[in-house]
Amino acid sequence: MSKGSLILTNIIGLVVIVALIAAGAFFYYENENYVKTDDAVVSADMLQVVAPASGLLTEWDVKEGNTVAKKDALGSVSDGKESLPVNSMMSGKIIKNEAKANQMVQAGQVLAQTADMDHLYITANIKESDLKSISVGSSVDITVDGDSDVTFDGKVEEIGYATNSVFSALPSQNSSGSYTKVTQKVPVKILIENPSETVLPGMNAEVKISI
Repeated sequence: MSKGSLILTNIIGLVVIVALIAAGAFFYYENENYVKTDDAVVSADMLQVVAPASGLLTEWDVKEGNTVAKKDALGSVSDGKESLPVNSMMSGKIIKNEAKANQMVQAGQVLAQTADMDHLYITANIKESDLKSISVGSSVDITVDGDSDVTFDGKVEEIGYATNSVFSALPSQNSSGSYTKVTQKVPVKILIENPSETVLPGMNAEVKISI
C-alpha cells in the first residue's frame, strides 16, 4: 500500500471513529434527557349528538365542519304528538354527520359526532419503567404525521392512574401456570400548543418529553 493510500485509510478510519463517538454521545444525551415514544395519537374531547326519541328527524341542516355551541338546537324529532329538540351536548365542530333530514330515527341513535378542535391533545402511551422520569408540567416536543415538517411545543397535563391493560376488553388469561413479564404502558395526556389546521384527531404522533 502506498503512503498516500495509507494516509487516506487512516483519515477515513479516524472520521468513522469520530462519527461513532459523536453518535454514541448523541444517543446517550437523548436517553439521559428525554423520554421518547411513537406510540402516541392526536386526541380531542368528543361527544355524540343523539336522537332524544323515536320519530321523524326534521329541521336537520348539520354539515361536517359546522361549528356549534353547547345546547344549540340542531334539529328536532317528531313522534307524531310532540316535537323534541336535538341539542348539541358540547361546543365544538361537527366532525361526522350520520343523519339526514326527514329520516326516521330511533331513541338514542347517533346522529352526529362533535369534537373540541380548539383544545387538541396527545395521548401518549409511556412505558412503566419511564414513568418515574416525567411529571405534570414537563415540556414536550411533538411531531404529527399530518404535519411532519413542524415540531410543536407541548406540556404534560395528566398522567394516567392505571396501565392500558387494566381497561382491556379481553385481559390476558394465564391457565398454564407459566408467566411472561410484559412491560406495561400508561396513558399520558399532553397538551399541544398552536396546532396547525392539518393536525386532526386520530393522527399518529411522536413525542419527546424532557426529563
